[in-house]
Amino acid sequence: MKSITVQQLSEREGVPLIDVREPDEYAAGHVPGAVNLPMSTIGEHLDDLPDGAFDVICQVGGRSGRVVQALEARGYDVTNVDGGTGEWIQSGYPLES
Repeated sequence: MKSITVQQLSEREGVPLIDVREPDEYAAGHVPGAVNLPMSTIGEHLDDLPDGAFDVICQVGGRSGRVVQALEARGYDVTNVDGGTGEWIQSGYPLES
């Protein structure tokens, strides 16, 4: 499974970011530009996923890791964000709400 740090995420440009947390978690604050597709509904939203490479984030990296593994098995070019939104916040990066 490919993964990146929140520091690497902060430097990336042009790579879509999918936040797989639940809507209430996402609404409380998320990485700027992230699109919310909850893990609990991702199977219903495969047509909504980007065509090319994209990153997946959750709160700490567990849910996003499971989503990345499942999507890799389906042939998606996907990367997990280690540490998730929690580490993004701890590192002092901005949030959108």
